[in-house]
Amino acid sequence: MSQQLAVGIDIGGTNTKFGIVDRRGNILCDGRMLTNQHEDVHGFLDELHEHLSVLIAQVGGIENIRGIGVGAPNGNFYTGNIEYAPNLRWKGVIPLAKLLAEKFGVPAVLTNDANAAALGEFQYGAARSMRDFIVITLGTGVGSGIVANGQLIYGHDGFAGELGHCIVIPGGRYHPGTGAHGSLEAYASATGVTNTALEFLANRPDTKSILREHSKEEINSKVIYEAAMKGDPLAVEVYEFTGKILGEALANFVMFSSPEAIILFGGLTKAGDMIMKPVREHMEKNLLPIFQNKVKLVFSELKESDAAILGASALAWEMKD
Repeated sequence: MSQQLAVGIDIGGTNTKFGIVDRRGNILCDGRMLTNQHEDVHGFLDELHEHLSVLIAQVGGIENIRGIGVGAPNGNFYTGNIEYAPNLRWKGVIPLAKLLAEKFGVPAVLTNDANAAALGEFQYGAARSMRDFIVITLGTGVGSGIVANGQLIYGHDGFAGELGHCIVIPGGRYHPGTGAHGSLEAYASATGVTNTALEFLANRPDTKSILREHSKEEINSKVIYEAAMKGDPLAVEVYEFTGKILGEALANFVMFSSPEAIILFGGLTKAGDMIMKPVREHMEKNLLPIFQNKVKLVFSELKESDAAILGASALAWEMKD
């Protein structure tokens, strides 16, 4: 029987999602488990094997599985290791691809979560016909995957494409995870949007806002989004400010790799035009004329709940026979 199915695994700090995917991007069956229940990676793998074995049996057995693709924080494509991931309980260097291959008896390949998202767009989503594009994931953090000449850019050590950690405001907002000041992630992530709103509220005590009905602890990106949808001027301005910073950063990225498109993905994209209009305006404003009005700026076509599994599974199709 031909191996026409792949396993996709998305390892997050809290949850791990997994599924079995065909070549057309249909998720035949899927599931999830808690990542942070296990202090030791072997306990995690035991539970994962238990869940996945049931799904693999449902699709006719392991002989139908071409391979396993994994998207994980600090996942290194070259080594197959998770290396010093700050949001996982397993510390140091974890040879995850090797451990998975041994556990399941099929090849396993690993990359970081944002690169997996880029592969998902390439294989199944908005970038299906493109050879040059950038995916920016706007969630708790800001991740990115860069494809040039039809190849995902990994760099010499496997860690290329950390655009979220580029400094966009020198000496700017402190990022507790990295110790950097002024990185894109400190402003354009869900956490960044929350911090911007808190700063605006503190610095403008006379400005009326629905957000003042909430305690500091209650304010998060969801509350800000809901206020902006009701036309709250301060919440709307938070998105304009965030879009300006993101648009300026994207102009730099365009002039670096001249992509056909930049694809935005993740929770912040739910704000639609509230975020997209200022992003587009400030990106175009900061581009040299030779780059202006050439780069498509679009939202991901992949369903958010499926994208991580699809992206990880796409790694398996990339494997050499």
